[in-house]
Order: sequence, then structure tokens, then C-alpha cells
Amino acid sequence: MENGGNSVNYESKETSTMTIKGILSLLMQNTVENKNKRVISLGLGDPTLFSCFQTTSVSEEAVADTLLSHNFHGYAPTAGLPQTRQAIAEYLSRDLPYKLSSHDVFITCGCTQAIDVSVAILARGGANILLPRPGFPIYELCAAFRQVEVRHYDLLLEKGWEVDLDSVKALADHNTVALVIINPGNPCGNVYSYNHLEKIAETAKQIGTIVIADEVYGHLAFGSNPFVPMGVFGVIVPVITLGSLSKRWIVPGWRLGWFVTTDPSGTFKNPKVVERIRKYFDLLGGPATFIQAAVPRILNQTEESFFKKTIDDLRLNSDICFKEIEEIPCMFCPHKPEGSMTMIVKLNLLLLEDISDDIDFCFKLAKEESVIILPGTTVGLKDWLRITFAADPSALVEGLKRVKVFCQRHAKNG
Repeated sequence: MENGGNSVNYESKETSTMTIKGILSLLMQNTVENKNKRVISLGLGDPTLFSCFQTTSVSEEAVADTLLSHNFHGYAPTAGLPQTRQAIAEYLSRDLPYKLSSHDVFITCGCTQAIDVSVAILARGGANILLPRPGFPIYELCAAFRQVEVRHYDLLLEKGWEVDLDSVKALADHNTVALVIINPGNPCGNVYSYNHLEKIAETAKQIGTIVIADEVYGHLAFGSNPFVPMGVFGVIVPVITLGSLSKRWIVPGWRLGWFVTTDPSGTFKNPKVVERIRKYFDLLGGPATFIQAAVPRILNQTEESFFKKTIDDLRLNSDICFKEIEEIPCMFCPHKPEGSMTMIVKLNLLLLEDISDDIDFCFKLAKEESVIILPGTTVGLKDWLRITFAADPSALVEGLKRVKVFCQRHAKNG
């Protein structure tokens, strides 16, 4: 498709194993040290890089206390500490029309390991998995390692990045093992409505598959749609819910995630399925035992004011980012973010003189302005950009002002 206008140029299959951290590492290496121009990274979803995003004192004290208690230096059970599993079951059940048990919960090293587990336990000869495009490239990488065929369904720009349900139906067959959704959305910053999630559940039931719901940004919603967990529709279709402490509690380095069978109808309680999940977790090493032990206190004692501040900060930063991008002629954000920490921006190469594509744009930007932005190719959209707005407002403004200067420097004359 052409690079002007609002068209969506989906990336080819060849780039499906490109990772976010891999490309960001290369971009960082391309920056030029300049004591008058600090590096500003708007590419990685790690809010701890900026001072305005801090975890709660409750979280830090809980971890310190479990560590200093000397009671959690040994191995945890492979599925996780019983009290941790129970606490997560109770936490997730607050938003569901049914109650989860500790047996539904398995503790993972962050959401990334939960993604790998979900793909691994579903893998079999000839299997395929339906992934969103744009999306999160770790799914493609995990599928490639497990020899699971990836089939991409589109997110519809004109409908605020909703799932193209007709595309899902066309792609699915008897070997489709799961439909993956990411809500709130990464990279688009969208939040699905209750009605749309219900339609996704009904579609998954119609095509005879399960839903993997990536909710690592769960509850980080600040627009018109409130966050609704996919598990609400577990009575319609079996759901595997993936999540973590990383984003909501601003502790991505603690690597505390979960893999949860939100399935009141009991599909995942089939003895063979239970045994397959249990045996797979026997192969894994979970998060540090003392981190696990702190989870019940973290989940139960974190005050709502902390969550409100995070949401307010993200809303403010989203507004700043959207406003600054409006001032850059060659960039366009079709939908203001309503959740998560990222947004997707269209790059109009027709207005730029010596930029060949989104990857070229990002490497030259890093070198000339010491600003890191993720090429859209990495998440499945060629000639788009993913910007992370979980940053100090001053850094966000400065970084985007430098982007504007860069675009002016490379603008076509006339």
C-alpha cells in the first residue's frame, strides 16, 4: 500500500521472529553519546525508567519482610506457593461472575513465560494459532519454537482496533488451538467493550477453539471503555488468562506473572489436560520464592489511591503524546489511546526525503536525536511507529520535540 494516508501496511511473515528487546538494543547501540542530549527511550514498556512511576511502599515492604523472615529461601512448588495461588485466584475473582480456586492458578516468571506456557501446552502436530496484527511479537517467537503455525487476523483501524471477527472465522479450521487477544491493547492502546468481548467469545465458540487473553495491562484503562476481563465470558468459551504484577504495580523486574484457567464449565479440569499443565510446570522454574510470598499482602493491601495516580498519570501522558504528535506533519495517530502504556502512529513517508521505511526512520532518529521509538514492523505494521508514553511528562515532551526537529530536517522541500 502507499505510505501516505491512513492505510494499514501489514508486515510480512519474514519479520515474525523480530523481538522488541532485540530491536531496541540495536537502536540503543546506534545512539551517539552527547552530554548535551540525554537518551530518551519511548520504546520499552518499562515505566520504572522514569521517576514519576514508582511502585507502592506496601509492595517494597512486603518483599523486604518475606526476604528477611528467612522462611522463603528454599524452592517453591512448581505451580507456585499455595498462598500465592489462592491470593491471585481471589484477586481475579473480584471481577468475575464466578469464583476461581487456587488450582486454577499457576505462577510464572512474568507474563512472557505465561505466553510460552500457553503456546507450549497447546502445541501438537499441524496446530495453528490465531494472533492479532498488530500485536506482541513474543507470541510469534514462541509459536516458531513450538512449530505451531501462526495465522494473523487483523485489528480494524476504522473500528478503534477491534478484532476483525470475519477474518477470524475465515482463518480458523479444525487445527486451530487458540485465538489470542490482548486487552488493553499493546501496541494500539485500545480497550475492548463488554459487547465486543462477548462477540469474541461467541466467535471462538463458533469456530471450536479457546481464547488466550493477554491481560498484562489489566485495569490500566482511562478512556470510555472500562477494563472487562475476558474471563467474564468463560461460561461461553474456555479462557486462559495471562497477567502479572509488572504493569499495574510497576514492578516488571520482579517477574511475577500468572497463567490462569478461567473456565467455569470445567474444560481444563479434564484429567489429561490437568496432567499436561502440571507436568509442563514441573519443567519450569518460577519467580523467586520470597517474591511469591509477598504477593498476598501486595494484592490485598495496595490502596486504590495508588492505582488512581497511575491511571491519572497515564491519561495525562497520553494527552501530551497525542497533542505533540498532532504538531508533526508526517505522523498521525488515528485513535487516541484509552489504555495500556503504548500507542501506534502512522508514518507518512511521502513527506520525508531520505527515509526508506519505519526501521530506517527509527535508526536515523536514534543516531541524530538520541530518541528511541519502536518501528511498527516489529509489531506487524510496516511504516508505523509504536510509542510508549509511560514516561516523565518532561521527557515525553522533550523526546517528541526532538522527533519534530528530526522530521523537519528530513522533510521534502516544497
